[in-house]
Amino acid sequence: MRSITYCDALNEAIAQEMERDSSVFIYGLGVPDHKRIFGSTNGLVERFGKERCFDTPLSEDAMTGFGLGAAINGKRPIHVHIRADFLLLAMNQLANMVSSYRYFSGGKLKVPMVIRVIIGRGWGQGHQHSKSMYSIFAHIPGLKVVLPTTPYDAKGMLISAIRDDNPVIFFEHRWLYWQAGEVPEKPYTVPIGPANITRKGKDITIVSTSWMNVEALKAAEILARNGVDVEIVDVRTIAPFEDDLIVESVLKTGHCIIADNDWVECGFSAEAAARIYDKCFGRMKSPIERVGFAFTPCPTARHLENAFYPNAITIIRAIEEKLGLEPTDLSGEEFYSHENRFKGPF
Repeated sequence: MRSITYCDALNEAIAQEMERDSSVFIYGLGVPDHKRIFGSTNGLVERFGKERCFDTPLSEDAMTGFGLGAAINGKRPIHVHIRADFLLLAMNQLANMVSSYRYFSGGKLKVPMVIRVIIGRGWGQGHQHSKSMYSIFAHIPGLKVVLPTTPYDAKGMLISAIRDDNPVIFFEHRWLYWQAGEVPEKPYTVPIGPANITRKGKDITIVSTSWMNVEALKAAEILARNGVDVEIVDVRTIAPFEDDLIVESVLKTGHCIIADNDWVECGFSAEAAARIYDKCFGRMKSPIERVGFAFTPCPTARHLENAFYPNAITIIRAIEEKLGLEPTDLSGEEFYSHENRFKGPF
């Protein structure tokens, strides 16, 4: 099987669905410009024309309402937000209209709308270009929220989202765009809902979202040399949140760390911890540990930004403390940064 990047997998999914279904179109600020949303919309305007691939005014709420109108009239819009921070400007449409239109029409109106949203740190993005906040949208009934990690899942889950008759918010971590992995050329779907085990282990479970799967994998590779066998569960979908695989893993290992790519306070990790405690109470060997962003706006200076974001070292130290291990010597290890790009695959 050929290997392509996460970014190219997204592009291929959109192109194949636009080819298959003439009701699919894509729009958003910067979609057809020279940067093409980091390259993920390359070639679409040349292939499908300006009526199905177009730029928009800087008016997030109105443009989301436009997408809703198109969706309930038989189209399948894909709206792109190049930063999650600005998705909040569309909150009225999302919370009061898009999420509930199918419900208050008694199921007569479908809302087949995808909202692609890019998250993730860059090179000093600061507090206005670095938020994740996916738990806010998972809180609202009627919205599906997915966070694919691998190129395979990026293509398969985006096709599933486009074909879904309900609104789906699709979060893409910028640093995952560089990752390459095996992706089938033909269209395929990955179901929205189930989690996925990206690394099998027996000593401790790490429940991870988005980029934190990469950090968890790095931590697992280092600890494996010291005899610690880590299992990693990629959540992939937080709404609907299907916890069966997570509970099964925690019951097997007895230990759990939730590594979330967002703030810990009132975030997805709290929901995950509550579910795990509810279903694993009395059968765990230690309390659940949660890892996430420091509870502050993201700093711009690199040294402060590094302290804001958890990484593989954070996870390694949390595992060592939980299992009562001596700290591993990490002086010779190389960790991921904007300059030291992760290229996968899992």
